[in-house]
Amino acid sequence: MAAGRPHGPNDPSLMSSLETAVTVVRRPGPAELTWNWRWELGILALLAVPSGLIAAEFGLLGLAFAAGAGLAAGAAALLCWPPARQWCIARAWCLITPHRVRAGWASAWVQTRGGKLPFILATTPTAYGEQVRVWLRAGLTCADLQAAKDVLAVACWATEVRVIPSPSRAQLVTLEIVRTNHPERGRLTPEAWPPSRGAVDDGLGDAGPEGGSHAYVRDDLFERLS
Repeated sequence: MAAGRPHGPNDPSLMSSLETAVTVVRRPGPAELTWNWRWELGILALLAVPSGLIAAEFGLLGLAFAAGAGLAAGAAALLCWPPARQWCIARAWCLITPHRVRAGWASAWVQTRGGKLPFILATTPTAYGEQVRVWLRAGLTCADLQAAKDVLAVACWATEVRVIPSPSRAQLVTLEIVRTNHPERGRLTPEAWPPSRGAVDDGLGDAGPEGGSHAYVRDDLFERLS
């Protein structure tokens, strides 16, 4: 459950925790739903345009032949060219992971009192898995994600999920979905957390107290894990 789990019958958070437990996750609106499925919708649009042109010019038989040739060429490229295969697998995980993260949030009650889940801004591939940038809505904190990270790891079929807050904006959080024990993430020491991997760039240009947000997040995370 989220960080507000009650610890006894006299816990003041009992009512709010019960309210959270019985609140149904609110369905996203049209704009948010489109954003959540933007890449899938884009891929369908890219496939629909040439498919329509081929079908109009050569008929369904020509469309079937073109689809078969495209699938064969794609399979050959994936089998014979490892970089292409790795690129496709990494991008496929970037499509799957946001949906799995939202499913984990719903199961762990990481939602506002109105039933809204955190908002996923972007998902990018990394050497160890994926990095998910999250915008916390009002009523949620980074501690709620910390309390649910084990549930998220199971939901994402991952080895581990790490929660890294932004040093300058409380509503911005990065989830590190760890799938492989990459050398850069093998040891939880400052040397094993280079700025390019351990830092959170919120795109706002604010620097941490050590001259940059990268070093601040790395050292702060090490202190909390030690």
